[in-house]
Amino acid sequence: MKRKTPRITAFLGRDTAFEGTLTFTGGLRIDGRFQGEISTGGTLIIGDSAVVRGDIHASCVLVSGEIHGNTIADERIEILTSARIFGDVQSPEIIVGAGAVFEGKCRTDIS
Repeated sequence: MKRKTPRITAFLGRDTAFEGTLTFTGGLRIDGRFQGEISTGGTLIIGDSAVVRGDIHASCVLVSGEIHGNTIADERIEILTSARIFGDVQSPEIIVGAGAVFEGKCRTDIS
């Protein structure tokens, strides 16, 4: 099954630092630094250079950067080979690439 590429509606660039609560619809890509809470019914992409410190709740999460916090995805979490995750993850579908760093608990159900 071929997956659709998410449509990005917002972007936090490599030189961007943001702190607070972030709520959005659509797709967001973070390549900079973020500290706080992220909540969306859409797709969140954590780019190679991104460092996120805080909890995430999204429909889909694609990680190639670094997360310090817990991540819940209603549909899917993809942890790519360059990713570093320090926290728990929970989703019906979790994909972990060879070489990714993951320190935390993993649940494959949504209650």
